[in-house]
Amino acid sequence: MDTLTHTLTGVLLARAGLGRLAPRATLTAVLAANVPDLDVVSGAFGNHVYLDYHRHFTHALAAAPLLAAIPLLAVRAKRRDWRGTYLISLAGVLSHVLMDWTNIYGTRLALPFSTAWLRLDFMPVVDLWVLIAFLLALAAPAFSRLVGLEIGESRRQGAPGRGWARFALGFFLLWSAGRAWAHQRAVAILDAHLYGGSPPAAVAALPDPVSPLRWRGLVRSSGRYAMAPVNLLRRFDPEAGQTFYPAESSPARQAAAATPPFQAFLRFAAFPHWIVTPLPEGEWQVDLLDLRFGTPQQPGFVASARVDSANRVLQAGFSFGRPRIR
Repeated sequence: MDTLTHTLTGVLLARAGLGRLAPRATLTAVLAANVPDLDVVSGAFGNHVYLDYHRHFTHALAAAPLLAAIPLLAVRAKRRDWRGTYLISLAGVLSHVLMDWTNIYGTRLALPFSTAWLRLDFMPVVDLWVLIAFLLALAAPAFSRLVGLEIGESRRQGAPGRGWARFALGFFLLWSAGRAWAHQRAVAILDAHLYGGSPPAAVAALPDPVSPLRWRGLVRSSGRYAMAPVNLLRRFDPEAGQTFYPAESSPARQAAAATPPFQAFLRFAAFPHWIVTPLPEGEWQVDLLDLRFGTPQQPGFVASARVDSANRVLQAGFSFGRPRIR
């Protein structure tokens, strides 16, 4: 999930009831809901280093109890409040790592026991309806108070916004369950067809940011990728999308694959797609994409290298959607 969604989640957790456990609950929950993203400092050492260490140990379940101690120091919790503050902080950290698990980027939730990227794929990184529900839940109490003052209502007792916060968090859980069910249906549809006469070796249904009924189908089968839209309200046509054929192994491709940016990306990519393009003077342009985040026509995450005629890498790098090396 994005930083705004995590921040709003922290506020709502505090309003929904965690605020009764200790003072400064909202600040604690907001800090805790964002503390796993401290790994962004790895970006100072290069994009491929960031790719390797973002959603690394700070996003592992085993690290959550340790990370939850950081907000306690930031809010200077008093000794008598440590237990309640720690529980608030732990809830915020867990909300972050579990929400990140649901989207297509993935996370290494099982570190240090496994380095595998784990992802559920049923939520987009930014879900429009979840964001609207969270913002509404924060704005509604203030609006209600204004209306109450206008019509002369007496001030009601109780924590402001608790009902709205619980509504928003409940909506998130129900919406996530609905998306998870729709995702299973989309995966089952993709898995039930042949592509170029061959059964799929791997499939992924990638979520639409608005509608849980629309998915971007991605299939790997016998040396090719198929990308086709899935609409749960319509009949699926496996030939309606695009087909991509990865470049075969070559000395230039092998040379590029040995560089640190490509090594980092290969550890991350779930649907790696190679493109090898001849350049003047016997050089080669080697690109590696992950089709979850773009296409050859509109690449998202991409590792690129320029290799000379002697298969020496002249330049190599990784970018998050910026132009490839030329």
